[in-house]
Amino acid sequence: MELSRERTEDWWEVEALYDLCFAPGREALSSYRLRDGIPPVAELCLVARDEAGIVAGAIRYWPVRVGHWPALLLGPVAVHPTHQGEGLGAFLIESTLDRAHGWDRVMLVGDAPYYSRFGFEKLEGVVMPPPTNPDRVLGRELTEGAWEGVAGDVTQWSD
Repeated sequence: MELSRERTEDWWEVEALYDLCFAPGREALSSYRLRDGIPPVAELCLVARDEAGIVAGAIRYWPVRVGHWPALLLGPVAVHPTHQGEGLGAFLIESTLDRAHGWDRVMLVGDAPYYSRFGFEKLEGVVMPPPTNPDRVLGRELTEGAWEGVAGDVTQWSD
């Protein structure tokens, strides 16, 4: 696999991968409202291409606020069905978390059994816009103690 930063010209292929991997209407999810009009964190948006040059996986991150604290919102992350089970999703997650310099905390909405292996835990007092199941709101510290005392509504990024 060739791993590189997502480029502008990759956008259509990455969006097609997300359409393939996620249910119709994915853009109606609350996490997409947090992304509207906000540029992603470019250095953490990666694309994995297979030996034929086809997009096999992709991951994106967005800046958000939890109360007044900055955080990264991981997602979406997707792996093409022909490459699932090869560890590519884990590789994308681990590679980007290792590159998240300058950020103290990261969060996502997902399945705790899957994401717990990357150090994600259920966040108490962190409220995603509805309709989001609070049991699926997970976070990981990138700096020790970064989630201590952090609570509030998750809102769009602002400087």
